Amino acid sequence: MTIKANDPSRKSFVQVHADSDFPIQNLPFGVARIDGSEEVVSAIGDKIVRLKVLNDLGYFDGMDVPNEVLQNPYINDLMAKGKAWNRAFRDALSDILLEGSSAEKDADQFLIGQEEVTMLLPVKVGDYTDFYSSREHATNVGTMFRDPDNALLPNWLHLPVGYHGRASSIVVSGTNIHRPKGQQKPKDDEPPVFGPCKLLDFELEMAFVIGQSTPLGTSVSTEEAEDYIFGLTLFNDWSARDIQKWEYVPLGPFLAKNFASTVSPWIVPLDAFEPFRVEGPVQEPEVLPYLQQSGANNYDIQLSVHIEAENGAHAVVCESNFKYMYWSMVQQLTHHTVNGCNIKVGDMCASGTISGKDRSSFGSMLEISWRGTRPVPLSDGSERKFINDGDTVQMRGYAQGQGYRIGFGPCDGKILPAT
Repeated sequence: MTIKANDPSRKSFVQVHADSDFPIQNLPFGVARIDGSEEVVSAIGDKIVRLKVLNDLGYFDGMDVPNEVLQNPYINDLMAKGKAWNRAFRDALSDILLEGSSAEKDADQFLIGQEEVTMLLPVKVGDYTDFYSSREHATNVGTMFRDPDNALLPNWLHLPVGYHGRASSIVVSGTNIHRPKGQQKPKDDEPPVFGPCKLLDFELEMAFVIGQSTPLGTSVSTEEAEDYIFGLTLFNDWSARDIQKWEYVPLGPFLAKNFASTVSPWIVPLDAFEPFRVEGPVQEPEVLPYLQQSGANNYDIQLSVHIEAENGAHAVVCESNFKYMYWSMVQQLTHHTVNGCNIKVGDMCASGTISGKDRSSFGSMLEISWRGTRPVPLSDGSERKFINDGDTVQMRGYAQGQGYRIGFGPCDGKILPAT
């Protein structure tokens, strides 16, 4: 598939550094508060692109772009215009920002510095599903908590395991998170206690956002799945490990997960990652026919996690990659809908923790510190087994092209004491 906006030879009249997340080949969508009101915007280099202003100036004439779609607190209505329309819209925006474009004369009207705006949660999330699709992560957890010789549960290699999470507590990067409280059972032979979580963790994940709805009772096949996926964002599935250990049997996570999840402020269209497709791991045993897929449905997106303490001490604690996922997004969405479950525009599906084969690529402190037995040093000599009050967890991700990268901006959250 050829997408004009993805052409690596394209250059913008806006200066873009080689290590910027936002070259002309990206053009993500988000929502910014500008002069007290919300607008759907894009990004190029260190600038915000005011799409409503471009529309008012006539640059999208002939595309049927109602201003209410762009002067909106969420990008849901934009996504709902459909894959073909959004592909054409992104191509048009690429032409507007192209080196030599006549739009450069109006740049001071529709471009504004990113530091001058407040980025908001880009999507009105209707429902949120979290998967558990990294074989390495599932194996590590099974080894720690169950049987090293049978780390994976019997169903894991046959279906994408998932659970329904809490959409209301998904927040945008930069939102502070209070340490959650709940029941814990520190000792097996003693009764449970209540109080602030002592083993607070991050989970490095990606999430895809649904751009088209389906009626109740219908299913989405693996061949159709990408038509329903609008784009991707970084996702930190904060986890309270001690609360989780006590509560998760028999129905899974509850208070250990629903207190907060952090996303980056930009949704990058799936189209932008077309050049970065790769084959996923070989799936053995062979999956059932409805989960079989064709083509390369994983993506080479480099991911990292950085912890910064309140005193400035810091460390990169994880460097992983989205391509490690055992179950692809295509398979996740197909399995999600195979029973007739309907999906809606704005629904968000997270990948589950993304871990590689070695400690440096593990996607959670639970694994990195191996249940607290292998502390991680920070730059000042202090150590972390889990996340302390005052720590900021910073996630970053990008796909590296020739001379450019496609990224998501920050996915940051600072932990405050329990209230």
